[in-house]
Amino acid sequence: MARNKHPEETVEKILTVSAKLFMEKGYEHTTLQDIIDDLGGLTKGAIYHHFKGKEEILLAIADRMGEQTEAWMQAIRDDPGLTGAEKLRRMFRASLGNSDQTDLFALAPNMLKNPKLMAILLESMMEDVLPNYMEPVLREAVADGSIRTDYPEELGELLLLLSNVWLNPMIYPATPEKTRRRMELYVQLLRSMGLDLLDQELLDQWEQFCRLSQERL
Repeated sequence: MARNKHPEETVEKILTVSAKLFMEKGYEHTTLQDIIDDLGGLTKGAIYHHFKGKEEILLAIADRMGEQTEAWMQAIRDDPGLTGAEKLRRMFRASLGNSDQTDLFALAPNMLKNPKLMAILLESMMEDVLPNYMEPVLREAVADGSIRTDYPEELGELLLLLSNVWLNPMIYPATPEKTRRRMELYVQLLRSMGLDLLDQELLDQWEQFCRLSQERL
């Protein structure tokens, strides 16, 4: 049996074609056969050699899209010239303000219909983002006085759960108008704790994410 001498090229091709189809048709309406048909000669076996199914393909696409954001987050976290509060604001901007995030909202499924994907999101949020980014920055902000709280770990959990679940139209669907009201309340809650994280540009970007998600429902 002939072996694939360039597996990384095969993986890249699968991810590129799949992302294109997810963007055009939506994740829910794209079948594995659709992906095979667009791969120009690759067999189902070639796909299953690298991915167990469509779900794993989506996760790989999301990981690839998140590489740049993670690099930005690391650079912000480790910047000695910023206060903890400034780092937190820049992290929110890095997360929301890049084009890959827009693409991810456009191709991603309704998480309520894909509980395994939702579980993976929550696990990543609590086991990676919280301990490696959110919590260290909040503790630094408390130490330098730019944020006042006796509960930095719990505040980090709250920020992540509200922004990634309650305000996430892939998990908690809502009209753009309803989402904006939720965001306005979120901003009020943060400001009541001395956190000014979201400006009008980011609020508008979040509303756009909601519109993209609504178009896929």
